[in-house]
Amino acid sequence: MPPRPVRREVDLRTRVAENWPAALAGAIAAGVAIAAAELFAGLVHGAPSLVIEIGALLISLQPPGAKDLFVSLFGTNDKLALNILIVAVALVVAAAAGVLARRKMWLGGAIVVVFGVVGLIAGLRDPLITPALAVLNATLAIVVGIIALVTLVQMGPQVVRARAAARGSAPRGKTSAAIASMPDWDRRKFLIASAGTLVGAAVVGRLGRGLLDGQHPTGIVSTNRLPAALNPVPALTADEMFSTPGLTPLVMPNKDFYRIDTALLVPNVDVDTWKLEVKGMVDRPLTFTYDQLLAMPLFEQYVTIACVSNHVGENLVGNALWTGVRLKDILDQAGVQSGATQIVGRSVDDFTVGFPTMWATDPDREPMIAVGMNRDLLPSEHGYPARLIIPGLYGYVSATKWLSSIELTTREAVDGYWVPLGWAKDAPILTQSRIDVPQSGATVPAGPVTIGGVAWAPDRGIEKVEFNIDGGAWQAAPISKPISNATWVQWQATWTATNGRHAISVRATDGTGDVQTAELTDPAPDGARGHHTISVFVS
Repeated sequence: MPPRPVRREVDLRTRVAENWPAALAGAIAAGVAIAAAELFAGLVHGAPSLVIEIGALLISLQPPGAKDLFVSLFGTNDKLALNILIVAVALVVAAAAGVLARRKMWLGGAIVVVFGVVGLIAGLRDPLITPALAVLNATLAIVVGIIALVTLVQMGPQVVRARAAARGSAPRGKTSAAIASMPDWDRRKFLIASAGTLVGAAVVGRLGRGLLDGQHPTGIVSTNRLPAALNPVPALTADEMFSTPGLTPLVMPNKDFYRIDTALLVPNVDVDTWKLEVKGMVDRPLTFTYDQLLAMPLFEQYVTIACVSNHVGENLVGNALWTGVRLKDILDQAGVQSGATQIVGRSVDDFTVGFPTMWATDPDREPMIAVGMNRDLLPSEHGYPARLIIPGLYGYVSATKWLSSIELTTREAVDGYWVPLGWAKDAPILTQSRIDVPQSGATVPAGPVTIGGVAWAPDRGIEKVEFNIDGGAWQAAPISKPISNATWVQWQATWTATNGRHAISVRATDGTGDVQTAELTDPAPDGARGHHTISVFVS
């Protein structure tokens, strides 16, 4: 047998024993720097969170397909996951910085400076951040991080010597027995200092993020009341909605409505200074204050909107009653010039969408600047004070939240935010359907079983929904009376279940007669395709 590489194992253990205090010191120093920056951002309005700004920078630099992957993995928790990932990577890099600082302190300090500078650059990109406060917060993070790094790393050699003594390895001039009998105060002192610093950083960081979140509240954030629409839509009737347990409601409550956007913090918009501009290729550029927008004739309509990242059978789609101003009225006031083939919506945080002008001017559609959702003011996370709702288009090319401007331009002049990242420029919502009950993997009793779900094809409407069992013949399912072509419908049917495992599939036919395709595709670049299929066990 070949001899064991004892020397290599000993060397590895020695290196780990020598470097772990420095690595821990570096990670804790990063935690302290992040916590200080979070607290400053929470206390001072207009100062950036370095973590959030770096996250926004990463979102802007993401390669094609990254959005779909992240949403598929984390769904509506994608922003939380990105925050955690950024902090985790920062701690790992800082641990390496601590090891470098053990040998050459300036190398570790340089990495702290680089982190701060990256946060500064990211913060300066954000139109909602005060530049001077971005500089101040980045400087604070760098100074605090370096002080923590130097203090903790300098304690490291004492810890290593103490650890060696505890194992009986004596430095020159001292006997092992003498040192082994000495208390390991240096090691304990380091661990106590590290633990105390870590707990303090966690408390300060959480406090800072809590204060920051308080600057960007969700839900209804205004004391204004939503004016009544001129012609309110009538109340829904019994034949327009089913009440089967487990079935997605026809109208999604605001708190349950999906949210997918690029904002890691909901923009805090001051409606006293907010304005909506209509500009570009128009005869008469317009500007509206929030009060002026609310004073215009308002109308209501149910519209189903969907995220292009929604995989077959998933829930990044919802239907709501939107209240707002007709976009056509605004365009008529502005006077759209010949050759203006694209409408670009821009958010207060500079996010952009772009869709064809002819889509908005089509007489069969009613695009809107929405100010209300389900007869309440827009919740902040859904676009307060105003957003675009364009029936029939995926949100990434149409549904601008926190709207600040509407620009008339050409299709060639501007690509919306997601188009350069590999998503299609033209993005009509595809015909889709979903099974809500029973849930996939459920065990159901033999005999009559209710199956059902929702189907949507805005703004073509749903003509028919069908299901099949184990790949057999397609069977028509009753559907709720459509509210309009711009909304989804519910469907449900009764299946006489027999013992064993069975697969249930669903498909929809839209108002133009097109049948939902069975070919399964990923969401990129223009939406997921395929039949939603679940498996259930009957006993």
